[in-house]
Amino acid sequence: MKVSREQAALNRERIVETAAKLFREKGFDGIGVADLMKGAGLTHGGFYGHFASKELLLAEATGKALEKSVMKWRKLADSAPARPVAAIAESYLSAAHRDGPGRGCAVSTLGTDVARAGPEVRKAMSDGVQAQLKLLAELEPGADAAAKRQQAIADYASMVGGLLLSRVMADPAQSEEVLAAVVAALERGR
Repeated sequence: MKVSREQAALNRERIVETAAKLFREKGFDGIGVADLMKGAGLTHGGFYGHFASKELLLAEATGKALEKSVMKWRKLADSAPARPVAAIAESYLSAAHRDGPGRGCAVSTLGTDVARAGPEVRKAMSDGVQAQLKLLAELEPGADAAAKRQQAIADYASMVGGLLLSRVMADPAQSEEVLAAVVAALERGR
């Protein structure tokens, strides 16, 4: 049975949303097309009607996840105008984010997968990271645009690295210590 154009668009969106979550939870190689489609509530056979390859789905899913991150960061910044970067860092470096990779940052969960992927995937992540850096740079104190961008890069790298390190710590107390230390360092940098 042929689906309408509108239904096809909704199906594609459902696949991308499901993939964005499952790729972040399981990694690119940790989930197959059949399970992705099952997670989206669709049949395996419909995948190639939407995407030429799993890697192209990764590109779109990564872009979508990072787009949502920018929107979330904007809301966090708007809710704390006196300390917008700190509000983002505290949310990013939280136990909830650490423990919920499927709902979290695509860079911290898929960065190594994307580094080994093709140019479409790398461009999607790079574009998303640039959007995040642009927002952070806007929020950094000071008037010098180059210095604000440099600080945004350092802050973002600290957040990603801190989150990743907290996830690999076997001892929960050490994991919490990492999160708290990076938040404190970012606060001191203000």
